[in-house]
Amino acid sequence: MSLALYRKYRPSVFADVIGQDHVTVPLSNALTGDRTHHAYLFSGPRGCGKTSSARIMARSLNCEKGPTPNPCGECQSCKDLVANGPGSLDVIELDAATHGLVDDARDLRDKAFFAPVQGRYKIYIIDEAHQLGPGAANALLKVVEEPPPHVIFIFATTEPDKLIATIRSRTHHYPFRLVPPGILAAHLEKICNLEGVSVAKGVIPLVVRASGGSVRDALSVLGQLLAGAGSDGVSYDIAIQLLGFTDGALLDDAIDAIAARDGATLFKTIDRVIESGHDPRRFTADMLERIRDLMIVDALKDSAVNSILRDMPDDQMERMRNQAAHIGAANLSRAADIAAEGLTQMRGATAPRLMLELICGRILLPIGDSSESGMLSRIERLERAENLAPMSTVRSSEAHTFVVEKADARAEVKESSSAKHAADQPRDEAKENNSAKPAAVQPETKQHGAFDITALRRAWPDVIEDVKKRRRLTWSLLSASAQVLAVDDTAITIGIVNAGARDSFIRSESDEILRKAFVDVVGIDRRIECVVDPSIDTNTPLARETRTSEAPTDKTLLSGAALLAQELGAKVIEK
Repeated sequence: MSLALYRKYRPSVFADVIGQDHVTVPLSNALTGDRTHHAYLFSGPRGCGKTSSARIMARSLNCEKGPTPNPCGECQSCKDLVANGPGSLDVIELDAATHGLVDDARDLRDKAFFAPVQGRYKIYIIDEAHQLGPGAANALLKVVEEPPPHVIFIFATTEPDKLIATIRSRTHHYPFRLVPPGILAAHLEKICNLEGVSVAKGVIPLVVRASGGSVRDALSVLGQLLAGAGSDGVSYDIAIQLLGFTDGALLDDAIDAIAARDGATLFKTIDRVIESGHDPRRFTADMLERIRDLMIVDALKDSAVNSILRDMPDDQMERMRNQAAHIGAANLSRAADIAAEGLTQMRGATAPRLMLELICGRILLPIGDSSESGMLSRIERLERAENLAPMSTVRSSEAHTFVVEKADARAEVKESSSAKHAADQPRDEAKENNSAKPAAVQPETKQHGAFDITALRRAWPDVIEDVKKRRRLTWSLLSASAQVLAVDDTAITIGIVNAGARDSFIRSESDEILRKAFVDVVGIDRRIECVVDPSIDTNTPLARETRTSEAPTDKTLLSGAALLAQELGAKVIEK
């Protein structure tokens, strides 16, 4: 009989522990600097390396060349404490589930004062420490607080909060975590190569998914697959059937039917699911996960998608892109809500197939959904069917007005600048190259200051459109709650309706974006100053248009009609 994989490949040094660098590195540094503690607490989910790390810690402490993070492997202590070794008399492993009585704690306390047999330390590894009874924990308290110099305690538990605080406070606590999928997948592929068994593409991600980040669970599942492997290795179909996951072809057919709003095909697919022996609950959970993947594909670019959806075949990724494009973001969000709610209701249901069919029927019929998600889903379908532009786009009439106003504004700004320049020039040609005196300039600036502000305000919509091309954050801040207040030879003063928007404008360095927009649209280069002005009208058409598309959280800026339009996903028709 061969050893289980999780025993065969149990790490013997800290370097072999995967996914726990935040624990192994500090412990290695403590061993290197001889700054070890008398009591440790290792906590975390099952199968993430707590007990293995405790054994490695004991091996490193009792090595003849130690304490060292790299045991020599040659001394008797290292040979006894190697993974799957015979063990050492100086390293006592106890399970608190069976040694949690007061008498057990008293016996441990009495024996702790005896010197180690051959090692440097006598090390107690207490597993499942949260199951220590109150009496046993209190009996150990004194010896844990002030143990003999040769005694070290290592507590391992999945629930550190259940361990009494008086013991927790006397330990160095190291929390273990679930192993990330990428690291775990690479580890499993390495083990498959060492075992000499070929594994089909897509099997390793299934094992990682089934393990939930636990290394021991992953090795147990992988051991089951390798044990039943044939001459050609582990196939994808066998892995799907053994692990209970839904065949990807059934999921693709179901999602394609939802994208095409083909109820007949969708219900035929459900019938195939039941006839093939799949659990309706498992199919619902897998469909929900597929919808989540589609939402990620719809929201992110190709490179970002590959970093999240690892080991996804190229053909499957392309198919998912097409599915996400046909369904739409609003429909995907609504389908996810329905599937998640239905999955909760299926627990304990006497007719899971009926629940699955009802879930799919609700996804196909947004007309029966009076909620906000149902309304958004219907609007999205109308836009796709009629090839309508999104609501956030500027109306053509307004765009035409902006173009006309842009030309007029540029002309007026240039006119005012020319007039100002002509007034500053001396009539005498001999003084033509000399700079104008400040006393002569100031009256003209005051005379034409109002005219300059008017021109800038007329050009403001075009400036906002130019800002929109540069940065949408700056555009949303300015278009909804900002206005030109003043202009002089050095600065353009912008008023924003509240301090929060003003602070966001300053923190995001939006002043530079706005300055460049003024340069390109109007042709003037001024420093941008931003002040708070609560009197600014936030109910302009441009502000309402911005709120409709951007949906800011500050609903106090909305009028009654604008607020109703935002909540319903509608537009206010101006008369």
